[in-house]
Amino acid sequence: MADREETLREMIAEKIHGDSSSSSDSDDDKLSHADVLKSEVYRLFGREKPLHQVLGAGKLADVLLWRNKKISGSVLGGATALWVLFEMLEYHLITLLCHILILSLSMLFLWSNVSNFIDNSPPNIPEVVLPEKCVLEVASAVRIEINRALDVVRDIASGRDLKTFLGVIAGLWILSIVGNCCDFLTSFYIVFVLLHTVPVFYEKYEDKVDSFSEKAIVEIKKQYAVFDEKVLSKIPLKEKKKD
Repeated sequence: MADREETLREMIAEKIHGDSSSSSDSDDDKLSHADVLKSEVYRLFGREKPLHQVLGAGKLADVLLWRNKKISGSVLGGATALWVLFEMLEYHLITLLCHILILSLSMLFLWSNVSNFIDNSPPNIPEVVLPEKCVLEVASAVRIEINRALDVVRDIASGRDLKTFLGVIAGLWILSIVGNCCDFLTSFYIVFVLLHTVPVFYEKYEDKVDSFSEKAIVEIKKQYAVFDEKVLSKIPLKEKKKD
């Protein structure tokens, strides 16, 4: 009788362990399958990181993605106020800067002189000095970007890269149309507003946007392949010199 009870206990234990191991295996299969599907999801521009990390994961990313709505709203509201001031009220930048400097210097001058009569401490005006290292780093970064742009212009002008040439021409043509419709300040303001709206909109609806962009890119590649076969392949181009 005791042997039979022990045998039954062993059979029940084996059954329980078998079910738990099979369920854990099935859970692992589900997790691995989910990871595979997640890795196969198309992301715009081939990004693998979250949008917040792509934008630098710093204060700028927080502002663009509205992590702090008060700060982001204040920045966008300030830009809108400046645009209304310059564009709608036809105020000028140099005039505004001069008026701000006149008001600031007048207040500091009066404060410094009045403080001697009322036995109050004068304003503590800090000494501002630009460090040489910071200026050199900025100049070096600007120099690198300018040289890179000049290399691209040289490659395009030498007739070696037709695809880049067509892309630059199309971009300049679109930019000329935008410049014809609105001035530089309005164009800059539109870009500023887009930077504060498009990223947060994309982060909210990234799955739908990525799905639509994938279909659009596939269609563009098909049309470009047809255009390349019928037109671009028949244009003689200079070959790049091998170093």
